[in-house]
Amino acid sequence: MTTTLPTPRRARFTGRQWAALAVLVLPVLLISIDMTVLGFAVPFLSEDLAPTSAQLLWIVDIYGFVLAGLLVTMGSIADRIGRRKLLIIGAAAFAAASVAAAYAPTAEALIAARALLGLAGATLMPTTLALMRNLFTDDRQRLFAIAIWGAGFSAGAAAGPVLGGWLLEHFWWGSVFLMAAPVSIAVVIAAPLLLPESRNSQPGPVDWGGVALSFLAIFPFVYGVKTIAEHGLTIEAVGTIAVGAVAGWLFIRRQKRLEHPLIDVNLFKVRRFSASIATNFTIVFALISALFLLTQYLQLVLGFSPMRAGLLLLPGMVVSVTAGLFAVRLSERFGLVRIILAGLACVIAGFAAMSFIGVEQGALVVVGAFMIISVGSGMVQTVTNDAIIAAAPPNRAGAAAAISETAYELGGAMGVALLGSVATGIYRRGLDGEPAAAHETLGEAVHVAATLPAEAGDALLTVARTAFTDGLRTTSIIAAVLLLLAAIPIGRALRAKANA
Repeated sequence: MTTTLPTPRRARFTGRQWAALAVLVLPVLLISIDMTVLGFAVPFLSEDLAPTSAQLLWIVDIYGFVLAGLLVTMGSIADRIGRRKLLIIGAAAFAAASVAAAYAPTAEALIAARALLGLAGATLMPTTLALMRNLFTDDRQRLFAIAIWGAGFSAGAAAGPVLGGWLLEHFWWGSVFLMAAPVSIAVVIAAPLLLPESRNSQPGPVDWGGVALSFLAIFPFVYGVKTIAEHGLTIEAVGTIAVGAVAGWLFIRRQKRLEHPLIDVNLFKVRRFSASIATNFTIVFALISALFLLTQYLQLVLGFSPMRAGLLLLPGMVVSVTAGLFAVRLSERFGLVRIILAGLACVIAGFAAMSFIGVEQGALVVVGAFMIISVGSGMVQTVTNDAIIAAAPPNRAGAAAAISETAYELGGAMGVALLGSVATGIYRRGLDGEPAAAHETLGEAVHVAATLPAEAGDALLTVARTAFTDGLRTTSIIAAVLLLLAAIPIGRALRAKANA
């Protein structure tokens, strides 16, 4: 006689878990809003603060550099002092830094405020993802929760441009930063009520020497790469890259020796973990730089209002949310390897399609290409984030989440720094012979054109818009090639794990 055992019922979310998940999504929502609205504010703050091209790039990416440099440190501190406690402190600091950015009187002040936002943001991302590891112990529950978490990131990115566009049409550019303040305050109020505290019971001391080395590894390296992209191969650039590389080597060596390291280097021996980190870094590297350039292209080349430009990108954000939620079921049927490779293929195809945009028309190409990119990124990031968190032991959840978020933020910052600098170089070469002030940014060229006689102004605008579009097309092709090159070793690593 054969006895058929009943199929175990899948764990269901409780009401408190849903409420806790909502609180964990809020910080992600405000960070994604902060990242996407800035691109739409660039033409307005360029006119008001008149930043140089270098200052404009720093305004955009100093947030990511500081955040990336501190994520590992904050993830380790969260494991020690408590993840909920650090989340509350970070949310309050983010609200204050947002107000400082909104009322920054100069480009330098805005760069400083953005750096403070990066400091505060570094406390939020690893704590939210790490708390999920403890709140949702069931594998399917956790995967669905991370899909919702990722959907919150995409939803913020979708709502940011639309809400930011409306604000920019009715208020000054600083209003886009103030959107984060009420969300941050809501986290400060709700987190003590709904989130349980969690920490490492045997954390050990904070490795402050490792903290210093992590900064010395990231900042000089990125600065050197930015310098090469803007000014070519120089002694200064090579020297700073060498400093960063040596500091990075010393940091890894130090982490291997310590009993309580900032980063558990052994996690990278897990192929699924390291391949997921590499995938996230590569996609965000291309995606954030594209958003930085596309928002300017839609407004300053095609002439759309901020609100309409945001609406054109909205379909892509919506399909990203949908794809992330469907990835939960698709991964059960097809497996993580196929989902990641299919997602990367979509992202590559989307960037290749963006090479067909033009100066006079291109809105439909942007909408279609961005939707294809968003489908791929939405699918991939859900399953990779789950793989990263699942690979880590519960007492190192904060550190593992910090590594994941470091890949995100460093990828985004370096994408803007490198591809943004390449686009700037192409733009400047296209404006040889034009007024020097127009060489800095496209926004400045529009401002200069308005001061010239009609015929000369129109001629300058045509040249500037053509040069900017050339830069956008070129960087789209570069992004597609880089993603294709990265997909090959990532696919091999994942398949090797699957066949092991």
